Amino acid sequence: MIPTVEQYMATDLVSFRPDDCIIDAMRILLERRVSGAPVLDDNGAMIGILSQKDCLSIVYSTAYHQDWGGRVEEFMSAEIEHIPDDMCIIEAAERFIRSNYRRFPVMHDGKLVGQISRQDVMQALDDTYLRELP
Repeated sequence: MIPTVEQYMATDLVSFRPDDCIIDAMRILLERRVSGAPVLDDNGAMIGILSQKDCLSIVYSTAYHQDWGGRVEEFMSAEIEHIPDDMCIIEAAERFIRSNYRRFPVMHDGKLVGQISRQDVMQALDDTYLRELP
């Protein structure tokens, strides 16, 4: 049986609020060693993603222009590409192959329930198809 995204997604997520300090958020990404995290409004709805790539502009501006900080909402990506929790892992692999993203938010009935990374998908494929190979 082909596993679904739900079986391999992470559910203990780092998340931010739009009014969080961007420098603090960047440091959390670095400390937790994650490439990105969802940005949630007061109702828990996902309104964006903050990635390490987004944070590079902060580091650059601070180092080069002495422009200090701001809020997460000023730097996050508001265009959100997500996948459903019941998507089979093969389809998820195809999405990653066609995308530059390292991770996707996982949704169920319009709510954020997790996040899946390239590594999670690779692990699922290894567990399912490659374990029995020599």
